Amino acid sequence: MMEFLQDNAVIVLFITFALLLVMRVPIGISLGISSIGGLVLIDFNIRTIPHNMFSAVDSVILMAIPGFIFAGLIMAKGGISYHLIEALKSWVGHIKGGLAVVTILACMIFAAISGSSPATAAAVGSIMIPAMIDAGYSKKYAMGLIAAGGTLGILIPPSIALIIYGSITEQSISDLFIAGVIPGILLGLMLIIFAIIYARKHNLGGLEKATWDTRRKKSIKAIWGFFLPVIIIGGIYMGAVTPTEASIVAVFYSIIISVFIYKEMNMKKFIEIVKESINTTAMIFLIIASALIFSTFLTIEQVPQFFSEWIADNSANKWMFIIGVNALFFILGMFLEAVAIILITLPILLPALLFFDINLIHFAIIMTINMELAMITPPVGLNLFVVSGITKERLGTVVRGVIPFFIIMVICLILVIFIPEISLLLVDK
Repeated sequence: MMEFLQDNAVIVLFITFALLLVMRVPIGISLGISSIGGLVLIDFNIRTIPHNMFSAVDSVILMAIPGFIFAGLIMAKGGISYHLIEALKSWVGHIKGGLAVVTILACMIFAAISGSSPATAAAVGSIMIPAMIDAGYSKKYAMGLIAAGGTLGILIPPSIALIIYGSITEQSISDLFIAGVIPGILLGLMLIIFAIIYARKHNLGGLEKATWDTRRKKSIKAIWGFFLPVIIIGGIYMGAVTPTEASIVAVFYSIIISVFIYKEMNMKKFIEIVKESINTTAMIFLIIASALIFSTFLTIEQVPQFFSEWIADNSANKWMFIIGVNALFFILGMFLEAVAIILITLPILLPALLFFDINLIHFAIIMTINMELAMITPPVGLNLFVVSGITKERLGTVVRGVIPFFIIMVICLILVIFIPEISLLLVDK
């Protein structure tokens, strides 16, 4: 029996992982337990595992993750996001589809600070969903828009997904961030165009038109928040700061604005933000550490080599490979969250990417848009749960609302796949 398990260690690992997921064991723990079990079967020295897990997260690059998570939460709960949205409302809230446009623009701005899709959906959704419903939008549409708009959090830089991708592939984080700018703006514009067309078709009005004095006052009040994405992206692009340093700058800037300008941050709220940041960071880092064990097992069993050889023998060209990989991402996106998908699949796919001479920065954007789709793909799309939690609606209702936006995102994905310049135009390669 033991000999049979050893000979089929790969199958045993994946079955164990699947069973643990079905039992609703957290992904990081499921991945770690199944991987350790696989290594035990092949007589690996498991005493080295704790050291290897620590080494996986002992990285200056990965330190940007808790920084951007922390900054995003401060922005959401310290008044910055509220004043940003109020300023946007004063400028475009009165046009047909104006509130939907405000929602998407707010998601784009928040995405340029937090790097997280669920955080973006939660921060903007808690304010804009009630406002859209009061203005005559259907609840289903409002929920779908927030769920889809929130996904911009991992495409528009800074992006936690791109940070993890860069740490695995050893690509420049700055180049990856810059590569996400045009695709992020493109997707945002596509969502805005759809929102305006939808509003005109259904005769949805907006808010009362704000006076120029109101616009001026609200814009001045929000200007501190508008500066934050400029500081982060501008600092990284000009080489003034690294992504990790930018995340720390964002944290201190957000604290100063929330405490001394808006005066909406107190000690109780700050402690809550710290706890939430720690919980989110711990979850991500546990997945990263467990994924290293998983990667170690795959390397010993030569799974990446076998997979790349199989791909080479069965794919006529790189486009067939990319289409097949996108199908794989869609299936995995129904059951796993984005960080786990990246960490599990990328070590396996990397040899094949090199074999087909696929630009790793271009593929990073392709993969990230797929991860955006995973955020709104049932049954495990995180943004669906975030919006469901905000509105207290059934998950099925949120899913129905997100369908048209899902189609728009797929169209954007196709454009990015077949027009690489969308991703690479700003990259100095």
